[in-house]
Amino acid sequence: MNDLAARLATLAAQGKTITYGALARDMGLRVADLTDALERLMEEDAAQGAPQRAALMEGRLSGGLPAPGFFLKLAELGLTPADQAAYIAETRAALRAISA
Repeated sequence: MNDLAARLATLAAQGKTITYGALARDMGLRVADLTDALERLMEEDAAQGAPQRAALMEGRLSGGLPAPGFFLKLAELGLTPADQAAYIAETRAALRAISA
């Protein structure tokens, strides 16, 4: 498991989320590099039919949801939730259950 995956697993187990900026700072990454890594994780999760670990991210201006790019990437992967907030809540709950 890489550092990003490990950090997201810890957040999931704690039932926490984090902003892109805070995680980038914590990991010593530029936000652009973090989002690239998150998109790769999203591709892996989609290929495995696993809950999207990037759902633990919060956009600074997204009201607790991931940034809009998260949902654009989901659509690229063929996942288009009708209710974004419900999808994120369900995904975060699934991630916490897996990590517990």
